[in-house]
Amino acid sequence: MMSEEDMQALSEAQGTEAAHLFLTQMIAHHKGAVDMAQTEIEDGQFPDAVEMARTIVAAQEREIETMRQLLTTL
Repeated sequence: MMSEEDMQALSEAQGTEAAHLFLTQMIAHHKGAVDMAQTEIEDGQFPDAVEMARTIVAAQEREIETMRQLLTTL
């Protein structure tokens, strides 16, 4: 989900800039996981996989919120 340019920018960043880039990139990464899990919840045919997708959504959304809070402290 991250481009080569994103990875390069992160590897070159330091301090607060590095933390900001890492958090924003991880938020985007987690949103991608939520989107994929939502697709499974909506279209999945296997109950265990749907339940796992629900667990993924809940966990990833909690982590997104934590990362958003961390961004406000930078």
